[in-house]
Amino acid sequence: MSKSIVVLGAQWGDEGKGKIVDLLTDRASVVARFQGGHNAGHTLVINGEKTVLHLLPSGMLRDSVHCVIGNGVVVNLHALTKEIDELSRKGIVILDRLSISGACPLILPSHIALDQAREKHKGDKKIGTTGRGIGPAYEDKVARRGIRLAEISDSSMFRSKLNELLDYHNFWLTEYFKVRPIDLNHTFEDCLKLFESVNSMITDTVEILHSCRRSGKNILFEGAQGSLLDIDHGTYPFVTSSNTTAGSTATGSGYGPLFLDYVLGITKAYTTRVGSGPFPTELFDEVGYHLATVGAEKGATTGRDRRCGWFDAVAVKYAARINSMSGICLTKLDVLDGLDRIKVCTGYKGLGDHEATQLTSADQFEKLEPIYTELPGWKDSTVGIKSLDDLPNEAIDYIKFLEDRVDVPVDIISTGPDREQTIILRNPFDVKS
Repeated sequence: MSKSIVVLGAQWGDEGKGKIVDLLTDRASVVARFQGGHNAGHTLVINGEKTVLHLLPSGMLRDSVHCVIGNGVVVNLHALTKEIDELSRKGIVILDRLSISGACPLILPSHIALDQAREKHKGDKKIGTTGRGIGPAYEDKVARRGIRLAEISDSSMFRSKLNELLDYHNFWLTEYFKVRPIDLNHTFEDCLKLFESVNSMITDTVEILHSCRRSGKNILFEGAQGSLLDIDHGTYPFVTSSNTTAGSTATGSGYGPLFLDYVLGITKAYTTRVGSGPFPTELFDEVGYHLATVGAEKGATTGRDRRCGWFDAVAVKYAARINSMSGICLTKLDVLDGLDRIKVCTGYKGLGDHEATQLTSADQFEKLEPIYTELPGWKDSTVGIKSLDDLPNEAIDYIKFLEDRVDVPVDIISTGPDREQTIILRNPFDVKS
């Protein structure tokens, strides 16, 4: 009997989803992306070799896995073809193993120009986007003026739509933001050329997913960013432009929600955030420095330093609720090695029992003062440990404390960046529905 698993972030992204997706794909036939764009960065370390993927699903590094880019993903053809070329040079077969939905919205150079112009215009009030055109592309999708990937195949129709869209974009770029317009002819020819490289991979991805389900194959759906960056449920407006939560699996892939069997939430043993926005447990002391340096906390896509802080159990419990999480994978436990004391945010002052309902307002969330519970740390190294019993007692107690506070079992523990440095307590593909 087939299993359909969703893997997504339970914090503000960068939780280590790439490694866990790669780890679980030994049991999957298909790995599918269902939202986001090349603003996501999934880092995989296999036998000491690091690979960073942005648009391609993490299953590309498993020869036996077929990968799908679903309709909910916004596609930059430059980024996609570059990533395909990079993996191909490493000897990884792409052509017969990648299917792309023709309904994916295109990210054009004008989207990137608008994104960057808006951020610059906002000054100190900027959102902290990656500047890669993600937001403007989703905006055009919702406004029903966007262009879909498959529409490039009809060059006459594509040119007409592109001309209309660039008229709109260039008006904003030149008249409001006072920057240079984007050239129609160059954009048109560039898109046609890049499209030739991916045309053979464009197909009916909905049928592929359901055909796999009917034939009893396991499917793994890979999320991008994190739940607290969800456009509806995150710390708005400091969020991404797509739905990063489990509900987006269905809308971004065409795979009905009742076909899903398990939702795995990935969370670090502490908290990080890239870009602007509220972060109640953020640290500016030597502990924050420890987390940032030992954890090598730099964004996989942007290279920006990640802000670091204590584990926020209130925020993760909120993420667990809105995703109906079946289990949690706790990553980077080893980064806490050597700390004398470890704190966990277990509430916010002044909110009582209603703390989880307040996370959708950035203005209110920014004013919150965390209530901490302090736990003993451990001195022994946890790097590379593969059995729960081999962990220090204090580390086991910490894990159990988080389980109790988040009200979701910890099924997987990551003790290092490599695929093999993992403790699997329950494999999602073995959990009964």
